[in-house]
Amino acid sequence: MAPAAPWAQSQLEALNALLREIIPNNPFYRRKLEAAGAPAAYESLDAFFASAPFTTKGELAADQRDHPPYGTNLTYPLARYTRYHQTSGSTGSPLRWLDTPRSWAWMKASWRDIYRAAGVAPGDRLMFAFSFGPFLGFWTAFDAAADMGCLCIPGGGLSSDGRMRLIRDNRVGVLCCTPTYALRLGEAAGAETAGVRAIIVAGEPGGGVAETRDRISALWGGAAVVDHHGMTEVGPVSYAEPGEPDCLRIIERAYLAEIIDPETGALAAPGETGELVLTTLGRLGSPLLRYRTGDLVRRGRDGGPLSCYRLAGGILGRIDDMVLIRGVNVYPGAVEAIIRKHPEVAEYRVRVGAERSMAEMALEIEPAPDCAAPAALAERIQEALRAAFSLRVPVKAVPPNSLPRFEMKAKRWLRD
Repeated sequence: MAPAAPWAQSQLEALNALLREIIPNNPFYRRKLEAAGAPAAYESLDAFFASAPFTTKGELAADQRDHPPYGTNLTYPLARYTRYHQTSGSTGSPLRWLDTPRSWAWMKASWRDIYRAAGVAPGDRLMFAFSFGPFLGFWTAFDAAADMGCLCIPGGGLSSDGRMRLIRDNRVGVLCCTPTYALRLGEAAGAETAGVRAIIVAGEPGGGVAETRDRISALWGGAAVVDHHGMTEVGPVSYAEPGEPDCLRIIERAYLAEIIDPETGALAAPGETGELVLTTLGRLGSPLLRYRTGDLVRRGRDGGPLSCYRLAGGILGRIDDMVLIRGVNVYPGAVEAIIRKHPEVAEYRVRVGAERSMAEMALEIEPAPDCAAPAALAERIQEALRAAFSLRVPVKAVPPNSLPRFEMKAKRWLRD
């Protein structure tokens, strides 16, 4: 099924322009499309979805391994590329990704859409509380905000206290970081968070969990929490619009989106959870056609002036994050939603292991310093997990400051 009509024609034109650019010049996709017998142009998006092959992370990794260091998914000579990033490597070797100035500008344009949704305007002061490492992170966000006329304050290489000083001293109005780090900064700052009116979160599913958003907002004096998601391989993809915090809107000017059955590759039925597949319409220097992201999503309602593609509940999880516990599918986001209903929990960790060849799950919670009854808190969460999953999940309270804290993507799930 093609996306909604208001976008279909412009997307088709952008797709065919992309193909005209990459088929003669991009060795990776020239080989791939020729092997699939794909045409040089398409008469409809449905025809593209029906015949163009998927692209997988495994293919890209193999290509970079066989053609080091950057692989062959490059449309132009190396001298035209000016930006380097790489994936986290959490599910294997990191993918290296290069961008030309034109592709970088295309991603910055998507960030301007996200900023408009978050109410960011020229003259605002933004704090970017992340490490500015080689992953894409908020790099494009930083450049896009500077282009808009915002004062951009980098927070790399600083402690939480140092970042809070920058926020206070510079009267920052907008904070960009992961949901986990927004919680950590807010808890550390206490009542000193006044002045931050919006927090744009990314990198984890917490921004799509209402309980986590509410907790962040409460810690930051009622600040709006705006969810966003993207990937190093594809760029900034979606954002939550005002009034719809539980949905992510795909930036359809920039992406073709599909939701497929992960097992069969067929289009998922309306309302069913499936894998998000993306085609990058403007990242010409390092494009992706029908890229299987591994993100689990569900299409929400279409509506509004542009009938845009919405993801109900945001990113529901990752295919490789789901665990099967005694026949029950358990996703990290669902567990987090239960835990965040208990503000007495300062941090948590989940352990998944095997017992008698069957997967088992156990939870450690670190109560906040003012929690008067840690054992009772553990019992309440254990009962909430039982009610949600019909599983007995042991919950143990651990001493204060015994669980790790995270600046970037949290690693709370340990698999033995």
